Amino acid sequence: MVFTQKRYKLQLKHLFVLLFAFTCTFQALPQKRYKVYEDYIEKYSPIAVSNMQKHKIPASIILAQGLLESGAGQSDLTKRSNNHFGIKCHRNWTGGRVYAKDDTPNDCFRKYRRAEDSFEDHAQFLVQGSRYSPLFRLSPTDYKGWARGLQKSGYATDRAYANKLIKLIEDYELYRFDTGKYRKSSTSQPTTSQNWKHQPYKTHGLVYVIAVDGDTYEGIADEFGFKARHLLKYNEVPKGFPLNAGDIVYFEKKKSRADKPYYEHVVQIGESMHSISQRYGMRVKNLYRMNRKDYEYVPVEGDILKLR
Repeated sequence: MVFTQKRYKLQLKHLFVLLFAFTCTFQALPQKRYKVYEDYIEKYSPIAVSNMQKHKIPASIILAQGLLESGAGQSDLTKRSNNHFGIKCHRNWTGGRVYAKDDTPNDCFRKYRRAEDSFEDHAQFLVQGSRYSPLFRLSPTDYKGWARGLQKSGYATDRAYANKLIKLIEDYELYRFDTGKYRKSSTSQPTTSQNWKHQPYKTHGLVYVIAVDGDTYEGIADEFGFKARHLLKYNEVPKGFPLNAGDIVYFEKKKSRADKPYYEHVVQIGESMHSISQRYGMRVKNLYRMNRKDYEYVPVEGDILKLR
């Protein structure tokens, strides 16, 4: 439902009064972080950032794939071969080889002298692979698009592959390596409604706007006279969480469950529990609880989740 400007100004003014008077207690999701994962990120993030600059592959994707494929560098295959990305030999490979069980009991995997060689070969594997070429037309910060594209292009057969990458990126805030520091919000006075670049809408009884390229929570907050921390609370994200074009940004606390007639959701490639909760205007912790899932759960394509 699109509000007329006059009507919306009155409702938004009333909403701001209510929102600023109301202080909701925000609790970040109790994501469990593993030290071995954090150590891996600290060790290999400089290589990932360098490869992003050279090859235009998001550093978040490089790190998430490395974490997932190598078990944060702890898998037997990685220890024997320095292979951090599970890349198999294929016909054109002339380097070292090791053999391990995968699709068959004795699959051939590439062996490298150094971990750095594995990271560079991974970049070349994607750059030179024609089936991955559409990914390089995506925005360099579109890690969700890259994750979906890798799964659809057949990088892995795991139906939850894209969603696992996205969860790793969001749990460990790997997106920070793609964008650097976010621009600081302006200290100027809020703009008038005539200068808004976002059209407010209302769905599920909640007021929201749709993000466009280049948006940040800080920028949207400044535009409408909010404090950024309020928007972060309402949308259940940490400081620095990236916005992509098309993302929903709520101006008030989400509901405990989805509205009727939304009873169930069938998980698609590239969805996370957070993105699903945003779609239906419900709190993500309630989505976990309603489906009796812990915070380690990764939604798999085809899973059916209860919404109310």
